[in-house]
Amino acid sequence: MNTLEFKAIGVVKSQFKSLEEMPIQPTGDLASPGYLEIEESYVEGLKDLDGFSHLYILYHFHKVKQSKLLVKPFMDDAVHGVFATRAPVRPNAIGMSVVAIDRIEGCRIYIQNLDVLDGTPLLDIKPYVPAFDLPQAPVRVGWLDKPAEAIQARKSDQRFV
Repeated sequence: MNTLEFKAIGVVKSQFKSLEEMPIQPTGDLASPGYLEIEESYVEGLKDLDGFSHLYILYHFHKVKQSKLLVKPFMDDAVHGVFATRAPVRPNAIGMSVVAIDRIEGCRIYIQNLDVLDGTPLLDIKPYVPAFDLPQAPVRVGWLDKPAEAIQARKSDQRFV
């Protein structure tokens, strides 16, 4: 396998200073506003982004020090394959969230619905486009069908570090 290297394009700034206070998904009631601090050399790439309402943000789970193929996720007591979860202990510690854009000022993108630890390296941003991103067929969510109802008030913990 090839070794890949990524360079952070910025950093995520949030109110979440520890894993224990962080929500486990951006849709939870505990998600908060924050901002993306983009490196000056990448600011030109923000041109025309202000026309979008939402973004995908891709980031590095920089506090995760392990990788597992079987995990007991936050939303269930059963063990599942890591690729059937959103657990951070992945072979490549890459996270993804959909956030709402409030405004863009210089090198800062102010956002809502943030569930990411303060200081997390930002790898990429992509505009959310419903015509491209929403499946046309009925969507199944597997084992998350029932647990997803309880997500609103769930917080993170130390289980994956």
